[in-house]
Order: sequence, then structure tokens, then C-alpha cells
Amino acid sequence: MAPNDPTPTAENDRPTTKPKQARFAEARAWWTEAWEEGGTLHEMWEDVRRAPDAGWHGMANWIKAVAAIAVFSFVVLLFNGAVDVLLDATHRILTAVPDVQVGDNTSTGVWATIDNPVRSYIAAHSAGLPISASTVYTLWQVTGLFSLIGGFITRSNGIRLTWSCWGFAGIAMVWTTTPDASRTVATAIAVLAWTVGSAFAMRGLNLRPRVFSHVTTGAPQITVQPQIHVPAQPDGGTPDNVRQLGR
Repeated sequence: MAPNDPTPTAENDRPTTKPKQARFAEARAWWTEAWEEGGTLHEMWEDVRRAPDAGWHGMANWIKAVAAIAVFSFVVLLFNGAVDVLLDATHRILTAVPDVQVGDNTSTGVWATIDNPVRSYIAAHSAGLPISASTVYTLWQVTGLFSLIGGFITRSNGIRLTWSCWGFAGIAMVWTTTPDASRTVATAIAVLAWTVGSAFAMRGLNLRPRVFSHVTTGAPQITVQPQIHVPAQPDGGTPDNVRQLGR
């Protein structure tokens, strides 16, 4: 009986893809060969196993690359999230600053000689800023307090430089804003107050050059070389000490 399909299947029409068992056998053979001694996976495993003892300079380059990429990606993720958090926190802090009447001379006593000119200067020169004069004045106070305490505790040159710039700027504002009749006295009081604060912010600062001397620890090594020097006699005779030893 003839088949229903009169055209038999040709050799070229058969599928050329390998059976799944053949592909699985090839993959298994590659896996076995890679884990043999000298194989790719075996060498990579040996690099990972030797990495803790070899240290950063002795480990394989591909491990360094993977570690660097992982750390960089982690830092980028942290930085991306930290920037939004810091910006949001800064915005909340600045908007939550209490409204200080900067233009009004509300300070009293000796401190008013320094604080009132600073308030007036900030109020007169903060008109076009995106933040209020009250916020600028609060940031000014926080900067001075932070540099004073930070310089006293950490003895950091950067914080001390901040304190110096903060003091010079404050003295300049006092000099600029104070009326001519009392400008000299007010500036002198500002300089005196900043100098007293510098005794704490500049604690331990020494302007003398440091001299480092190399001190060798341990007892000095003394080398003794026994030598006998016999002075030559002008008449060719034997010295007296040698004649006495010969007797």
C-alpha cells in the first residue's frame, strides 16, 4: 500500500540540529576537562584559593578586576542614594532654621559690638540669594562653632584654616559696617575676641620647625683591634719595655 505522502523526505530536509543528549555530553566533557589540572576553571579556583595568602599585590589580575568592579558599583549605588538623602536632609535643615531678625540689633553687651555689624552686613548683602538672610546668619554661626570645637579636638589644619578664614571675614564685616566714629574700637574688640577663641581652636599649634634626630636603639657596638706599636729607635736598639719583657 502506497503512503499518503507521495514525496519521501530527502536527506537535506532533515533537521541538522544535534540531539539534546549530544549537546549535554559535549558540555559535560568540557566541564570535566575545565576542572582537570591545568584547566580553566581549575586555574581560576586555584587563584581564588591562593588570594587570601597572596594579598592584593600577589593575587590574580582577574580577581582584582572583579573586586574593583564590585566595589565601584557598590560605591556608585551608595553615592546615588546618599546624594538624594543628603540633599533632602540639607533642605529640611535649612528650611527648619529659626527665623532670626538679622537686620535688627538684638544683641546686647560686648557681644553686640561684634554681632550687630555682622547681622547688618549679612542682611544688606543677602538680597539676591535663594536662601534667606536668616539662614545665612545661622550657617555663619554654625561654621564658627564647628571650626572652634573641631580645631580644639582634632587639631586639623583644614579646620583651623576654616577658623582663620571665618575670623578674618568677621573682622572685615565689623570694620565695614561699623560707623567711622567707633570703627577702630569695634574692630579691635573683634580681633581680641577672635584671638581669645584662637587659643582654643589653635591649641597645640607650633610654628617652630621640627628637627628630627635619628637615635639608634641598643648598645653601640665597639670593635677592639689589639695592636702593638713598637716605636722605632733611632740607633737601631731595642726599646726599654721590650728589653724588660725579654728578661
